Amino acid sequence: MSNIRRRTQDVVTPLEKIALLVFFLILCPFLLLLFAILLLLDGIWASCLYLAVWTLWLPRGQTILFVWSESPVWKPYLEEKLLPQINNRAVILNWSERKRWRRLSLPVLVFRHFSGSKEYNPLAVVFTPFRRARVLRFYRPFRDFKHGHDEAVRKLTSELLSSFAPR
Repeated sequence: MSNIRRRTQDVVTPLEKIALLVFFLILCPFLLLLFAILLLLDGIWASCLYLAVWTLWLPRGQTILFVWSESPVWKPYLEEKLLPQINNRAVILNWSERKRWRRLSLPVLVFRHFSGSKEYNPLAVVFTPFRRARVLRFYRPFRDFKHGHDEAVRKLTSELLSSFAPR
């Protein structure tokens, strides 16, 4: 008997369907407006970050934000082949030391905005005046590197190094 009651209670009546449709039609414009506002705020935030990078970093020759960690997979390669070449041109964050990062510093804010939530370490964000930043993700190439395939790492390293003329 309880199964029969449960089944009849699960049935949605035509009046309930109409009420749900009306509720959705009333709610939909508000959700679209909220989405548009959030998109606008994200654009304003990104513009502020670009402006800060263009005015504070680029005049000093710092065109790259580079984030890495002390993983045994990539640490030797980065310390020997990449970091010495970009050191003067990059703002560098060490993910292994993130507990000591100042949360509201420009490098950390830029990293949080441009990194996304996946494959953000190692990562390079290359800035050019009045252009969108290029994000170079090294995680997958280093995963292949770990298995003896260094082509992708060398290609991405070359792309990063070619993004600026050597001093």
